[in-house]
Amino acid sequence: MAKDRMALYLQDAHSLQEGIELVKYAEAKGFEAVWQAESRLVRDAIVPMAAFASHTSTLKVGSGVTNNWTRNIGLLAATFLTLDDLAPDRIICGIGAWWDPLAQKVGIERRKPLLAMRETVEVLRRLLNMENVTFHGEFHHVDGIQLDVVHGRTTPRHVPIYIGATGMKMMELTGEIADGAVLNYLVAPKYNLEAIDALERGAKKAGKTIDDIDRPQLMICSVDHDRKRALDGARKMITQYLGQQPHLMKASGVSQELLDDLHQVLTWPATDEQIEAAMHLVPDDVVQMCTAAGAPAEVKAKVREYMDNGCTCPILYPLGDARLMIDIFSEGYR
Repeated sequence: MAKDRMALYLQDAHSLQEGIELVKYAEAKGFEAVWQAESRLVRDAIVPMAAFASHTSTLKVGSGVTNNWTRNIGLLAATFLTLDDLAPDRIICGIGAWWDPLAQKVGIERRKPLLAMRETVEVLRRLLNMENVTFHGEFHHVDGIQLDVVHGRTTPRHVPIYIGATGMKMMELTGEIADGAVLNYLVAPKYNLEAIDALERGAKKAGKTIDDIDRPQLMICSVDHDRKRALDGARKMITQYLGQQPHLMKASGVSQELLDDLHQVLTWPATDEQIEAAMHLVPDDVVQMCTAAGAPAEVKAKVREYMDNGCTCPILYPLGDARLMIDIFSEGYR
């Protein structure tokens, strides 16, 4: 039987030094990849990715996900070329469309997100293929540029492009133009079925099948031998996201009534005090609908649900004891 694929997800809950140690530990335990977040105005993805890549030898290192608005396309390509110089054939470019109100608050108008993503992926892929690129689109205008390698490989770089899609139009585009989809977290397993259908529609447009599209999925993983402690850890995370990124929760089927009740308490961005005050509004069934939370056996069962619904590799975001989570999943999820 093939070994279960496993990946680790890191945001900013650990120091960079601790993150490096966790990544080394995950590699030793047989994990295949680490994905570094870049969403809020906190830790960028690129510096941690470089640190993780330089302290590992086999682990793949992905951005989970950067966005297609804040880096000039030439810089974006040069950045991933540089990461590939550091860890050849181990880098994955995960890219998403970002979200409001944050993008708006830093002066970015996220208009025509599908066209913007299509242009970004096309130009980025051509640059990483070491082509001389002229492209005049609505969002990217480049004239006779190419990556200028003085020291290093001048051959095309193998940097797969994965799109972090949530909505079904972006999911369909992902199936058409990307190497993979980073499926989101805080969604119920049934969400995956609709996502797979959309990916398949897109893949067919490009003469591909669904099997040509890798489908790793972010999963909140709060596992503890103390079940209540595990559930409460995930409950706090869900409450924060219900306040900050309700589009994720709507995709899961969380009721509008619950969202409305929470928004009576939470502002944007929600304070720690508001999150603590609102946590009691989120029942256990909502926590377990959208996360892998609880004792080890039920957490593994939840991961199996996502896998049975089309995910190809869990990307586990540890809440609580990260090493315990890595240990529990080092033998897979079956």
